[in-house]
Amino acid sequence: MKGGDMQIKEAAERLGITERMLRHYEKSGLMEARRSENGYRSYSAADLRRAARIRDFIATGFSTREVRAMAACLSDEGSGPCEGGIPQLLKKLEHIDRLSADLEAKREAILDRLTVLEEALSVSADEKGGAGSGMNAPVPGRGSGTPGRGRVDLEPHASGR
Repeated sequence: MKGGDMQIKEAAERLGITERMLRHYEKSGLMEARRSENGYRSYSAADLRRAARIRDFIATGFSTREVRAMAACLSDEGSGPCEGGIPQLLKKLEHIDRLSADLEAKREAILDRLTVLEEALSVSADEKGGAGSGMNAPVPGRGSGTPGRGRVDLEPHASGR
């Protein structure tokens, strides 16, 4: 190994990923590790920078296929503005926005269904004289139409309850 190069265990530790993930990057064609005389993978500082860029793209939702399409953005030469980088990032952002809108629509549908069920149970409980049944208790985070509805406070209250 050349001075400054490191084996896979140290490289993975420095990157905060597993050795398996580094091997996956190589297997996926995202990077190529040199081999020392004894056959061990050897990573240079430039290899670590490339692996860190790959790790960051994957952490933000890019698949290995999508990262491979942005190969020019992975090397030190492409670490600044690189051709194809902006369109790929914009495409991923549009995809995330679509997923977010889909999840919000599903969330709203569930909230609407909860309202229908709560009202039906409330009417049913009132008809049976069981207004105190607890079945019509408010759903945490519902009501005022304020942002963040549906959130549940997991912290204990100051009163100790």
